[in-house]
Amino acid sequence: MIGGVWRELIWEMYPEAVLADPVDEVALSEVEKRLQLPLPFELASLLREVDGVANEYGDAVVWSARRLVEDNLGMRREPDYRELYAPFDEMIFFGDSDMGPQFAYVHTDYGPGIVVWDHETDRRRLVVVSLRDYLARCLIQGNSWFR
Repeated sequence: MIGGVWRELIWEMYPEAVLADPVDEVALSEVEKRLQLPLPFELASLLREVDGVANEYGDAVVWSARRLVEDNLGMRREPDYRELYAPFDEMIFFGDSDMGPQFAYVHTDYGPGIVVWDHETDRRRLVVVSLRDYLARCLIQGNSWFR
């Protein structure tokens, strides 16, 4: 089994986590190229160790590199979304929960932060500033922490 800082941290917090194999540098470069945004350092670092993280119920806590591209481009290009929601062009969605909200990186005055986006209201609320805190909250505290 491949080791790494992120793998060890995730398994320490949540032994039931399902971790995919790492993604290569070519795939990471393709994500940035297709989304026209740089990946936050910590997200790229995690993807180099695991190309996606799921909890024991199959919720995609962190999406694969492929899903990052597909879902983000899909949301940016969807005509109904353009009419209903503020633009997603400066966001990188990377995870979700079974309850509907999705999580994205946004740039703040202090650097990248992670917001929870509610598709019913288009509300975008800063919830954490680090991927480590996001993982701890998703994996340890479950879905109730972001309400």
